Amino acid sequence: MGFFSNEHEGRLRALWRLLFQAALYFAVQVTFGVFALLVLALLSGNVPVLEGEGVGLGSSPTALILSGLSSLVAALASVWFAGRFFDRRPFSGFGLKLNRDWWLDFGFGLLLGMLLMTGIFLVELAAGWVRITDTMATADGTSPFLPAILAPLVLFLCVGFGEELVSRGYQLKNMAEGLNYPSIGARGAILLAWVLSSSVFGVAHLANPGSTLVSTVNIAFAGLLLGVGYVLTGRLAISIGLHITWNFFQGNVFGFPVSGMDDVGASLIEINQGGPTFLTGGAFGPEAGLVDIAATVVGSLLIVLWVRLRSGKVALQTSLVEPPIRKREAS
Repeated sequence: MGFFSNEHEGRLRALWRLLFQAALYFAVQVTFGVFALLVLALLSGNVPVLEGEGVGLGSSPTALILSGLSSLVAALASVWFAGRFFDRRPFSGFGLKLNRDWWLDFGFGLLLGMLLMTGIFLVELAAGWVRITDTMATADGTSPFLPAILAPLVLFLCVGFGEELVSRGYQLKNMAEGLNYPSIGARGAILLAWVLSSSVFGVAHLANPGSTLVSTVNIAFAGLLLGVGYVLTGRLAISIGLHITWNFFQGNVFGFPVSGMDDVGASLIEINQGGPTFLTGGAFGPEAGLVDIAATVVGSLLIVLWVRLRSGKVALQTSLVEPPIRKREAS
Protein backbone atom coordinates (compact mmCIF):
# COMPACT_ATOMS: atom_id res chain seq x y z
CA MET A 1 0.00 0.00 0.00
CA GLY A 2 1.55 3.28 -1.16
CA PHE A 3 1.20 6.74 0.34
CA PHE A 4 -1.12 7.89 -2.44
CA SER A 5 -2.65 4.69 -3.73
CA ASN A 6 -3.93 1.36 -2.52
CA GLU A 7 -2.54 -1.15 -4.98
CA HIS A 8 -4.81 -3.91 -3.70
CA GLU A 9 -7.92 -1.84 -4.49
CA GLY A 10 -6.42 -0.18 -7.57
CA ARG A 11 -7.35 3.39 -6.58
CA LEU A 12 -6.33 6.42 -4.53
CA ARG A 13 -6.41 6.15 -0.77
CA ALA A 14 -9.43 7.61 1.04
CA LEU A 15 -7.76 10.81 2.26
CA TRP A 16 -6.77 11.86 -1.25
CA ARG A 17 -10.17 10.92 -2.67
CA LEU A 18 -11.82 13.17 -0.08
CA LEU A 19 -9.44 16.09 -0.68
CA PHE A 20 -9.72 15.93 -4.47
CA GLN A 21 -13.52 15.70 -4.39
CA ALA A 22 -13.73 18.65 -1.98
CA ALA A 23 -11.44 20.75 -4.20
CA LEU A 24 -13.46 19.86 -7.28
CA TYR A 25 -16.74 20.62 -5.50
CA PHE A 26 -15.44 24.05 -4.48
CA ALA A 27 -14.08 24.82 -7.96
CA VAL A 28 -17.30 23.88 -9.76
CA GLN A 29 -19.45 25.81 -7.28
CA VAL A 30 -17.33 28.95 -7.63
CA THR A 31 -17.32 28.66 -11.44
CA PHE A 32 -21.07 28.18 -11.63
CA GLY A 33 -21.56 30.88 -9.01
CA VAL A 34 -19.67 33.41 -11.09
CA PHE A 35 -21.80 32.45 -14.09
CA ALA A 36 -24.95 32.89 -11.97
CA LEU A 37 -23.76 36.33 -10.82
CA LEU A 38 -23.32 37.39 -14.44
CA VAL A 39 -26.78 36.12 -15.36
CA LEU A 40 -28.34 37.97 -12.41
CA ALA A 41 -26.44 41.13 -13.29
CA LEU A 42 -27.70 40.99 -16.87
CA LEU A 43 -31.29 40.33 -15.81
CA SER A 44 -31.48 42.88 -13.01
CA GLY A 45 -28.94 45.50 -14.00
CA ASN A 46 -27.35 45.16 -10.55
CA VAL A 47 -24.43 43.12 -9.29
CA PRO A 48 -25.71 40.70 -6.61
CA VAL A 49 -23.50 39.70 -3.72
CA LEU A 50 -22.18 36.30 -2.73
CA GLU A 51 -23.53 35.30 0.66
CA GLY A 52 -24.71 32.36 2.74
CA GLU A 53 -24.56 28.95 1.15
CA GLY A 54 -25.01 30.13 -2.41
CA VAL A 55 -25.03 33.04 -4.75
CA GLY A 56 -27.21 36.11 -4.45
CA LEU A 57 -29.63 34.73 -1.85
CA GLY A 58 -32.52 37.13 -1.35
CA SER A 59 -36.02 37.82 -2.53
CA SER A 60 -35.37 37.32 -6.25
CA PRO A 61 -36.80 33.97 -7.45
CA THR A 62 -34.15 33.84 -10.16
CA ALA A 63 -31.38 34.31 -7.60
CA LEU A 64 -32.74 31.54 -5.39
CA ILE A 65 -33.06 29.07 -8.26
CA LEU A 66 -29.58 29.83 -9.59
CA SER A 67 -28.19 29.49 -6.07
CA GLY A 68 -29.74 26.04 -5.71
CA LEU A 69 -28.54 24.98 -9.13
CA SER A 70 -24.97 26.07 -8.36
CA SER A 71 -24.99 23.80 -5.29
CA LEU A 72 -26.56 20.89 -7.14
CA VAL A 73 -24.34 21.09 -10.23
CA ALA A 74 -21.21 21.22 -8.05
CA ALA A 75 -22.36 18.18 -6.05
CA LEU A 76 -23.36 16.10 -9.08
CA ALA A 77 -20.26 16.94 -11.11
CA SER A 78 -17.75 16.47 -8.29
CA VAL A 79 -19.22 13.22 -6.95
CA TRP A 80 -19.67 11.72 -10.41
CA PHE A 81 -16.12 12.62 -11.45
CA ALA A 82 -14.58 11.51 -8.15
CA GLY A 83 -16.62 8.33 -8.16
CA ARG A 84 -15.67 7.50 -11.73
CA PHE A 85 -11.96 8.27 -11.60
CA PHE A 86 -10.96 8.16 -7.89
CA ASP A 87 -13.36 5.72 -6.22
CA ARG A 88 -13.88 3.40 -9.20
CA ARG A 89 -17.53 3.25 -8.16
CA PRO A 90 -20.78 3.84 -10.10
CA PHE A 91 -22.84 6.90 -9.23
CA SER A 92 -25.60 4.72 -7.79
CA GLY A 93 -23.08 3.38 -5.29
CA PHE A 94 -23.35 6.56 -3.22
CA GLY A 95 -26.72 5.64 -1.71
CA LEU A 96 -28.70 6.28 -4.89
CA LYS A 97 -30.04 2.88 -5.96
CA LEU A 98 -33.53 4.12 -6.76
CA ASN A 99 -35.90 1.26 -6.05
CA ARG A 100 -39.18 0.91 -4.14
CA ASP A 101 -37.44 0.89 -0.76
CA TRP A 102 -35.55 4.05 -1.68
CA TRP A 103 -38.71 5.98 -2.54
CA LEU A 104 -40.54 4.77 0.59
CA ASP A 105 -37.65 5.98 2.73
CA PHE A 106 -37.63 9.28 0.80
CA GLY A 107 -41.32 9.80 1.56
CA PHE A 108 -40.69 9.09 5.24
CA GLY A 109 -37.83 11.59 5.26
CA LEU A 110 -40.05 14.28 3.74
CA LEU A 111 -42.74 13.63 6.34
CA LEU A 112 -40.22 13.57 9.19
CA GLY A 113 -38.78 16.97 8.25
CA MET A 114 -42.29 18.44 8.21
CA LEU A 115 -43.17 16.94 11.59
CA LEU A 116 -39.96 17.97 13.36
CA MET A 117 -40.10 21.58 12.21
CA THR A 118 -43.81 21.77 12.97
CA GLY A 119 -43.01 20.50 16.47
CA ILE A 120 -40.35 23.20 16.92
CA PHE A 121 -42.79 25.88 15.81
CA LEU A 122 -45.60 24.66 18.09
CA VAL A 123 -43.27 24.47 21.10
CA GLU A 124 -42.06 28.02 20.57
CA LEU A 125 -45.60 29.27 19.89
CA ALA A 126 -46.94 27.62 23.05
CA ALA A 127 -44.06 29.10 25.07
CA GLY A 128 -44.82 32.57 23.73
CA TRP A 129 -41.45 32.87 22.00
CA VAL A 130 -42.98 33.50 18.56
CA ARG A 131 -45.91 35.63 17.52
CA ILE A 132 -47.65 35.34 14.16
CA THR A 133 -47.71 38.76 12.47
CA ASP A 134 -48.82 37.95 8.91
CA THR A 135 -49.56 35.17 6.46
CA MET A 136 -48.51 34.56 2.85
CA ALA A 137 -45.78 37.17 3.16
CA THR A 138 -43.04 37.84 0.59
CA ALA A 139 -39.59 39.16 1.43
CA ASP A 140 -40.07 42.50 -0.35
CA GLY A 141 -43.80 42.77 0.35
CA THR A 142 -44.68 43.36 -3.31
CA SER A 143 -43.73 40.22 -5.28
CA PRO A 144 -46.42 37.68 -6.30
CA PHE A 145 -46.63 35.00 -3.62
CA LEU A 146 -46.62 31.86 -5.83
CA PRO A 147 -43.28 32.37 -7.62
CA ALA A 148 -41.80 33.74 -4.39
CA ILE A 149 -42.67 30.50 -2.54
CA LEU A 150 -41.83 28.10 -5.39
CA ALA A 151 -38.32 29.49 -5.93
CA PRO A 152 -37.07 28.55 -2.43
CA LEU A 153 -38.72 25.16 -2.83
CA VAL A 154 -36.49 24.60 -5.88
CA LEU A 155 -33.53 25.97 -3.89
CA PHE A 156 -34.05 23.57 -0.99
CA LEU A 157 -34.69 20.61 -3.30
CA CYS A 158 -31.30 21.28 -4.90
CA VAL A 159 -29.53 21.96 -1.59
CA GLY A 160 -31.05 18.91 0.12
CA PHE A 161 -29.99 16.56 -2.66
CA GLY A 162 -26.61 18.17 -3.28
CA GLU A 163 -25.46 18.51 0.33
CA GLU A 164 -26.53 14.99 1.24
CA LEU A 165 -24.83 13.52 -1.81
CA VAL A 166 -21.57 15.22 -0.79
CA SER A 167 -21.71 15.08 3.02
CA ARG A 168 -23.22 11.65 3.54
CA GLY A 169 -23.06 9.87 0.18
CA TYR A 170 -19.45 10.72 -0.60
CA GLN A 171 -17.69 11.98 2.51
CA LEU A 172 -19.16 9.65 5.12
CA LYS A 173 -18.72 6.63 2.87
CA ASN A 174 -15.12 7.40 2.00
CA MET A 175 -14.24 8.23 5.60
CA ALA A 176 -15.71 4.90 6.69
CA GLU A 177 -13.69 3.04 4.06
CA GLY A 178 -10.50 4.84 5.02
CA LEU A 179 -10.99 4.20 8.74
CA ASN A 180 -11.76 0.51 8.37
CA TYR A 181 -8.64 -0.77 10.10
CA PRO A 182 -8.65 -4.13 11.90
CA SER A 183 -8.21 -2.38 15.25
CA ILE A 184 -11.32 -0.26 14.63
CA GLY A 185 -13.53 -2.65 12.70
CA ALA A 186 -16.30 -1.93 10.23
CA ARG A 187 -18.85 -0.69 12.77
CA GLY A 188 -16.32 1.48 14.57
CA ALA A 189 -15.24 2.98 11.25
CA ILE A 190 -18.83 3.84 10.34
CA LEU A 191 -19.48 5.48 13.70
CA LEU A 192 -16.27 7.53 13.48
CA ALA A 193 -17.07 8.55 9.91
CA TRP A 194 -20.61 9.50 10.96
CA VAL A 195 -19.23 11.84 13.65
CA LEU A 196 -16.40 13.25 11.51
CA SER A 197 -18.56 13.94 8.47
CA SER A 198 -21.16 15.63 10.71
CA SER A 199 -18.42 17.80 12.20
CA VAL A 200 -17.29 18.83 8.71
CA PHE A 201 -20.93 19.59 7.90
CA GLY A 202 -21.11 21.92 10.90
CA VAL A 203 -17.84 23.69 10.08
CA ALA A 204 -18.99 24.16 6.47
CA HIS A 205 -21.77 26.45 7.77
CA LEU A 206 -19.37 28.78 9.58
CA ALA A 207 -19.55 31.25 6.69
CA ASN A 208 -23.32 31.64 7.10
CA PRO A 209 -24.62 34.99 8.38
CA GLY A 210 -24.62 35.22 12.16
CA SER A 211 -22.92 31.87 12.71
CA THR A 212 -21.44 31.17 16.14
CA LEU A 213 -19.71 28.31 17.91
CA VAL A 214 -23.10 27.21 19.25
CA SER A 215 -24.69 27.23 15.79
CA THR A 216 -21.76 25.25 14.39
CA VAL A 217 -22.07 22.60 17.09
CA ASN A 218 -25.85 22.44 16.60
CA ILE A 219 -25.53 22.01 12.85
CA ALA A 220 -23.03 19.22 13.48
CA PHE A 221 -25.75 17.58 15.59
CA ALA A 222 -28.16 18.11 12.69
CA GLY A 223 -25.58 16.32 10.54
CA LEU A 224 -25.76 13.37 12.93
CA LEU A 225 -29.55 13.32 12.48
CA LEU A 226 -29.20 13.48 8.70
CA GLY A 227 -26.70 10.62 8.80
CA VAL A 228 -28.78 8.20 10.87
CA GLY A 229 -30.85 6.97 7.95
CA TYR A 230 -27.79 6.52 5.78
CA VAL A 231 -25.74 4.47 8.25
CA LEU A 232 -28.74 2.26 9.04
CA THR A 233 -30.00 1.68 5.48
CA GLY A 234 -27.10 2.49 3.15
CA ARG A 235 -29.53 4.72 1.22
CA LEU A 236 -29.57 8.51 1.03
CA ALA A 237 -33.35 8.61 0.76
CA ILE A 238 -34.25 9.53 4.35
CA SER A 239 -31.39 12.03 4.55
CA ILE A 240 -32.40 13.86 1.36
CA GLY A 241 -36.11 13.94 2.15
CA LEU A 242 -35.52 15.15 5.71
CA HIS A 243 -33.08 17.85 4.60
CA ILE A 244 -35.49 19.25 2.00
CA THR A 245 -38.56 19.64 4.20
CA TRP A 246 -36.57 20.64 7.29
CA ASN A 247 -35.24 23.69 5.42
CA PHE A 248 -38.42 24.51 3.51
CA PHE A 249 -40.75 24.28 6.49
CA GLN A 250 -38.28 26.16 8.66
CA GLY A 251 -37.97 29.16 6.36
CA ASN A 252 -40.92 29.17 4.00
CA VAL A 253 -43.74 27.69 6.04
CA PHE A 254 -43.02 28.97 9.55
CA GLY A 255 -40.88 32.01 8.73
CA PHE A 256 -37.78 31.12 10.77
CA PRO A 257 -34.29 32.06 9.56
CA VAL A 258 -32.62 29.09 7.85
CA SER A 259 -29.04 28.68 9.05
CA GLY A 260 -28.73 32.44 9.47
CA MET A 261 -30.48 33.34 6.22
CA ASP A 262 -33.65 35.36 6.72
CA ASP A 263 -36.42 36.36 4.28
CA VAL A 264 -35.64 33.68 1.72
CA GLY A 265 -38.35 34.30 -0.88
CA ALA A 266 -41.64 34.04 0.97
CA SER A 267 -43.31 32.30 3.90
CA LEU A 268 -46.81 31.04 4.61
CA ILE A 269 -46.47 32.43 8.14
CA GLU A 270 -44.55 35.55 9.12
CA ILE A 271 -43.42 35.68 12.74
CA ASN A 272 -41.87 37.98 15.29
CA GLN A 273 -39.48 35.95 17.44
CA GLY A 274 -38.39 36.51 21.02
CA GLY A 275 -37.60 34.21 23.90
CA PRO A 276 -34.22 33.01 25.21
CA THR A 277 -31.69 32.88 22.39
CA PHE A 278 -30.01 29.77 23.78
CA LEU A 279 -33.32 27.96 23.36
CA THR A 280 -34.68 29.49 20.14
CA GLY A 281 -31.44 30.19 18.26
CA GLY A 282 -32.30 33.86 17.80
CA ALA A 283 -31.36 35.50 14.51
CA PHE A 284 -29.61 32.35 13.24
CA GLY A 285 -32.84 30.34 13.52
CA PRO A 286 -33.81 27.19 15.43
CA GLU A 287 -30.62 25.43 14.38
CA ALA A 288 -28.68 27.47 16.95
CA GLY A 289 -31.01 26.68 19.87
CA LEU A 290 -31.53 23.85 22.34
CA VAL A 291 -35.01 23.23 20.93
CA ASP A 292 -33.24 22.06 17.78
CA ILE A 293 -31.16 19.56 19.79
CA ALA A 294 -34.35 18.12 21.27
CA ALA A 295 -35.82 17.77 17.77
CA THR A 296 -32.61 16.06 16.63
CA VAL A 297 -32.92 13.45 19.36
CA VAL A 298 -36.61 12.84 18.63
CA GLY A 299 -35.94 12.64 14.89
CA SER A 300 -33.12 10.13 15.36
CA LEU A 301 -35.37 7.89 17.48
CA LEU A 302 -38.14 8.06 14.88
CA ILE A 303 -35.70 7.04 12.14
CA VAL A 304 -34.53 4.09 14.23
CA LEU A 305 -38.18 3.10 14.78
CA TRP A 306 -38.92 3.39 11.04
CA VAL A 307 -35.95 1.20 10.13
CA ARG A 308 -36.99 -1.34 12.76
CA LEU A 309 -40.55 -1.50 11.43
CA ARG A 310 -39.40 -1.74 7.81
CA SER A 311 -36.59 -4.27 8.14
CA GLY A 312 -37.23 -5.98 11.48
CA LYS A 313 -33.83 -4.99 12.85
CA VAL A 314 -31.59 -2.00 13.49
CA ALA A 315 -27.94 -2.41 12.50
CA LEU A 316 -25.17 -0.38 10.93
CA GLN A 317 -24.78 -1.12 7.23
CA THR A 318 -21.27 -2.54 7.11
CA SER A 319 -21.50 -2.51 3.31
CA LEU A 320 -20.57 1.19 3.63
CA VAL A 321 -16.95 0.25 4.32
CA GLU A 322 -16.65 -2.23 1.47
CA PRO A 323 -14.58 -1.03 -1.48
CA PRO A 324 -15.97 -1.54 -4.99
CA ILE A 325 -15.17 -4.84 -6.64
CA ARG A 326 -12.05 -4.38 -8.71
CA LYS A 327 -12.47 -5.47 -12.32
CA ARG A 328 -9.93 -8.01 -13.38
CA GLU A 329 -7.64 -6.89 -16.13
CA ALA A 330 -8.02 -8.72 -19.37
CA SER A 331 -5.36 -11.40 -19.85
